[in-house]
Order: sequence, then structure tokens, then C-alpha cells
Amino acid sequence: QVQLVESGGGLVLAAGSRRLSCAASGSIFSINAMGWYRQAPGKQRELVATITSGGSTNYADSVKERFTISRDNAKNTVYLQMNSLNPEDTAVYYCNADITYYTNIHVARRDYWGQGAQVTVSS
Repeated sequence: QVQLVESGGGLVLAAGSRRLSCAASGSIFSINAMGWYRQAPGKQRELVATITSGGSTNYADSVKERFTISRDNAKNTVYLQMNSLNPEDTAVYYCNADITYYTNIHVARRDYWGQGAQVTVSS
């Protein structure tokens, strides 16, 4: 079994900062791309940022220059540093990871999702 556990959500004032963390644990062989998505009330889930195992990053236009994604491969953890937050960033933030994991007889690969972390930006 593999789990993704997020932390760092909460209430923050506009123009403030927040850092989200997501740690993967379990029968992990390797972690490929990791990323963050968000879903605001009444809207579809959208990509925020992704990072490959080699460290290449990709950002949604709406968060470029404000958010930074990073990962610590030794800790199987991905981070999202969010700066200059505004009320439009209010959403549930979900961690995603493409993980190759051990089964009883071999390895398999699939996407995993975290439970979600609420980030509320107050003006």
C-alpha cells in the first residue's frame, strides 16, 4: 500500500505565504513525477505545478512567479511554497504522484492522490 499525506493547509491573509508538504510512504520502488492540483468551490480541479524526478518543473500561468514546487527524493516528499497569495488561490490543494510500487510478485505503477489540504486566503 502507498499513501500520500499532505500538511500545511490553513487560513492565511492576502499577500501572505504558506508551504504545503506531501509525503509518500509505503511499498515504494520509485516516484516519477509529482505535482499539486487545486479545486475551488464550484470549479473543476486544475493543475498548479508539477515536478519530474529529475527536477524539471511546470506551472500554471496563474501561479508563475508566486509559487515554487520542489521535492526531496530522499524523503519522498514534494513541497509547494506559495507566496503573494490572493483570495483567488482559495481552494483544496491535492498532491499527486506517479509511483512505481512493490506488489507481492513484481512492481506496478499508478497515480496516487493525497487527501487534500484546504487553503483559505482572506482579504
